[in-house]
Amino acid sequence: MALRPYVVLNDGQKMPVIGFGTYNPKGARCTKEQTLDSVKCAIEVGFRHIDGAFIYGNEVQVGQAIRAKIADGTVKREDIFYTGKLWNSYHTPERVRLGLEKSLAALQMAYIDLFVIHTPVEFKPGDDHFPVDENGKLIYHNTDIRDTWKAMEACKDAGLTRSIGVSNFNKRQLELILNMPGLKYKPVCNQVECHLYLLQRKLLSFCKYKDIVMVGYSVLGSSRAEGWVNPDTPRLLEDPALNTLAKKLNRPPAQLAIRFLLQRGLVTLAKSFSPERIKQNFQIFDFELNEEDMVILYDLNKDMRYFNLDYWKDSPNFPFNDDY
Repeated sequence: MALRPYVVLNDGQKMPVIGFGTYNPKGARCTKEQTLDSVKCAIEVGFRHIDGAFIYGNEVQVGQAIRAKIADGTVKREDIFYTGKLWNSYHTPERVRLGLEKSLAALQMAYIDLFVIHTPVEFKPGDDHFPVDENGKLIYHNTDIRDTWKAMEACKDAGLTRSIGVSNFNKRQLELILNMPGLKYKPVCNQVECHLYLLQRKLLSFCKYKDIVMVGYSVLGSSRAEGWVNPDTPRLLEDPALNTLAKKLNRPPAQLAIRFLLQRGLVTLAKSFSPERIKQNFQIFDFELNEEDMVILYDLNKDMRYFNLDYWKDSPNFPFNDDY
């Protein structure tokens, strides 16, 4: 099965099927300077889809890396597909454009290619990105997500972003937008955790039916970010069945994990700060998993999340209580 290097979104824009993730959790070993170097490396080896977010705190360095590779002639701006994200404290309609403009200022870009609502969970509006009360409990807010979406549409109309989408939404939350009166633009994508241990079959089927691209993050498992991921969860890339198949095919396990999702019709985001692994993660176009290989990998599913976001469970918009 020949793999196309991009998918056409429901608004006509083209999204490269493999993206480079820039998530750098608090306490991670990677410095902002390493982010700069890794994004440069990713572009040099062939990545054209860069996935970032305001809350990652490193869009300045990501922008510097992209501009450096434009300046040296490696790419043009139109070659790069950059995804940014609206953080939880910017859901009120009057703050949506502000959230995007903060990213544009950090990146030093006139526009981004895709702007997504980072999560359906909303925090109290303001400059405190994790607002808490006197007891240390997160302070939530409850803007109608359809009003947030209208402001997202206005950002697209203003030319600040080419496409708009969502992330971490369940079927019910997607339907709120899809069925809203006066909908101008459908979400082009839903970016969610997806990997060999979490296949997301039902949500993927729904998204395909609605012509919404599913974009998978944590496709290689998790970096075990302190405070975000249970350190006792199994390491995906150490899975015995995956490694047996990888040995048989003479491929790194990570390449099989990525190629599997691509053959299911997802766009994948792979993150690494190692130049060797960055290069390996992009080398997924010159081989194919046959039906038997796919069945072996399908059977690894555990319906297990690395990012369960349990500390947001008391939010009225928590997405993971639904079946999908």
